[in-house]
Amino acid sequence: MHFRPLIAASRPGFLMLAVLCVGLAVALVQHQSMAVTPLHGVLILLAALLAHIAVNLMNEYDDFHSGLDVITQRTPFSGGSGALPAQPAAALQVLWGALVALGLVVCIGLYFVWLRGGALLLLGISGVLLVMGYTRWLTRSPLLCLFAPGLGFAIVVVGSVLALGGKLTDTVWAVTLVVLLLVNELLLLNQFPDVEADRQVGRRHLLIVFGREMGARTVVVLWLVAYLVMGISIWQSVLPALSAIALLPFPVVAGLSVKLNAAAASTTVAWPPLLMANVAALLGTLALLIVGLCLG
Repeated sequence: MHFRPLIAASRPGFLMLAVLCVGLAVALVQHQSMAVTPLHGVLILLAALLAHIAVNLMNEYDDFHSGLDVITQRTPFSGGSGALPAQPAAALQVLWGALVALGLVVCIGLYFVWLRGGALLLLGISGVLLVMGYTRWLTRSPLLCLFAPGLGFAIVVVGSVLALGGKLTDTVWAVTLVVLLLVNELLLLNQFPDVEADRQVGRRHLLIVFGREMGARTVVVLWLVAYLVMGISIWQSVLPALSAIALLPFPVVAGLSVKLNAAAASTTVAWPPLLMANVAALLGTLALLIVGLCLG
């Protein structure tokens, strides 16, 4: 058994995003004045973490077999973990780890389908298809590759709200749209250091097809629209007024946007600081939104 490559390939440092999405769902349900059953909360969090782990492991396995992991220049935020090039014998174990994690997600999901009804079934099937198909097929389409990551985490938010017994109100949809936009932005920006390696293995995401300048503008638009959705939702009382604290990272985002547009036209860019600032701003925004929902 190769435990170290399996753990590294699951990318534990990135799992906070799944935790925050479940946290948003819990906050949304509590905002509807509904009690959250602790056991259900734990099961939903476990399912979200396992789904995130499954897609990370599947991505690692596919990138190793396509040769991408060998030619990519890794950063702490892009390019894979490097676990399989360092220990190729663990590849099959990583694949099985992905399938087992996904199987457990399906089992938990079926319990909530039985408990809450068939609406969750469609969400669950969509989520499984995204996990199985993202690296192998969806990265061949600029549009699908752009929106698939955010859609996956949007499914986590909506599915968690339904599994907890909540209703799909305007507030839920506003938060879900913010998550969709921010996660799409995150994955798009993380693709910048990997453009040439991705091109060599046949990927066709937005940066490859339309160029880095267009990619940089798209990142900025996604950020701005996410903040605009929050601002309008607060103004229209769809989100509680205290949710305005989620706008606090905006100065970081504004500075990041300026630097990104300059970096997109350069061939020598130190990507890790930009990627780190982006991750911090995104996680901070979602965490503050949870606080605003809970206290608002």
